[in-house]
Amino acid sequence: MATETPPHSEPHHRLPTTEEFVAVQESAEFGELRRSYRSFAFPLTVAFIVWYLLYVLLSNYAGGFMGTKLFGNINVALVFGLAQFLTTFLIAWWYARHAAANLDPKAEAIKSRTEGGA
Repeated sequence: MATETPPHSEPHHRLPTTEEFVAVQESAEFGELRRSYRSFAFPLTVAFIVWYLLYVLLSNYAGGFMGTKLFGNINVALVFGLAQFLTTFLIAWWYARHAAANLDPKAEAIKSRTEGGA
């Protein structure tokens, strides 16, 4: 005996029209959201790329420095390489905190107003 499960019911949101999307995109509130995102993400992206390229360049052209033993078999290259992972996770954590505190509330306000038609 086959039984069908009822379709999953989600709250229905009104989809905005093209004109409403354009109006939201041109609004000061959306501009502030975009500036808030860019002022955080772009400088960190540039800083991380510079940090990464420094590591690569030092690895290629400063072998003596990167091979300097700090303690035991741990050298500067290993520490810098592990620091790449650490900074990646720190940036992701920092961005998540920034987004939750500064971006998500603004985005949710814009979304609920747009979908709600308010």
